[in-house]
Amino acid sequence: MACSHERIHVAGFAGRAAAAEGAERLEAIKLAATGEVVELSHRLQPHAPHYSGIHPPFLMNLWTGAHSVIRALRRKGVVTNDPGVNLEHVSMTLHVGTHVDALGHFSAGQRMYGDRTIDKTVGDLGLYELGADTIPVVIARGLLLDVARMEGGAHLEAGRVVTRDMLTRAEAEGGVKVGRGDVVLIRTGWGRYYGSDPARYIKSEPGIDLDAAHYLTEAGVTVIGSDNMAVEVMPGVDPTVSMPVHQHTLVDCGVYLVENMALDELAEKGRSTFCFIMLATRFKGATASPARPIAIL
Repeated sequence: MACSHERIHVAGFAGRAAAAEGAERLEAIKLAATGEVVELSHRLQPHAPHYSGIHPPFLMNLWTGAHSVIRALRRKGVVTNDPGVNLEHVSMTLHVGTHVDALGHFSAGQRMYGDRTIDKTVGDLGLYELGADTIPVVIARGLLLDVARMEGGAHLEAGRVVTRDMLTRAEAEGGVKVGRGDVVLIRTGWGRYYGSDPARYIKSEPGIDLDAAHYLTEAGVTVIGSDNMAVEVMPGVDPTVSMPVHQHTLVDCGVYLVENMALDELAEKGRSTFCFIMLATRFKGATASPARPIAIL
């Protein structure tokens, strides 16, 4: 089922989040009562979970170190203040760590978001449109649906489907109701394995199914985030259908997905509603971007 394109940011086809108006952002900022900031992202470092064979791993080393720079400058005998310079080199996919998927990350056959097509959108060196450089700044009402706590355990089991009914019960538990313009964060508890057991973290995961995704997009959300690798349940409900939530949210609806979020601290604060802010790095033509989402309480 396709989403309504009622509020598409026509100029850049940057999805629902780009249609937010200043007044809506100001209302979201008013939700901040104490000014306390809660980080919703993981530190990006070597051994971050990644799908081997699909994702290159995150690697970082010093490209230039202070000792070698000082030695080189001393040999030249011109500069006398020993300026040590440290610079790193990083190799990674932009889908590692806490990140936001660009709308051009997925297609449904030839079709991409905003009636774009693969042939006209996907180039050899990146996306011509729908890339990470078009992801807008997001300032919105954030809602935490703590499904793990509602179910009474530390976390949902691997492969557990988060259903529409579970989301509505989590709303009731948190005293909130998902609405237009909201950012919805779903806590499954699976994020506890992000750093402690990366192999377990990526092998399988609890997450929403397509019907639950429809519940959120029909309510008018702009962003869906979760504390797992793919937001949606893995493996999927139907082995003959791969990543249907990604197709629905990114291709049909222009709703961004934020993956590998850190939601435990926010859950411990007991706040279901907060000011959500997220910025993405504007990588031209990239299919995702590292993100640093925060909640301001």
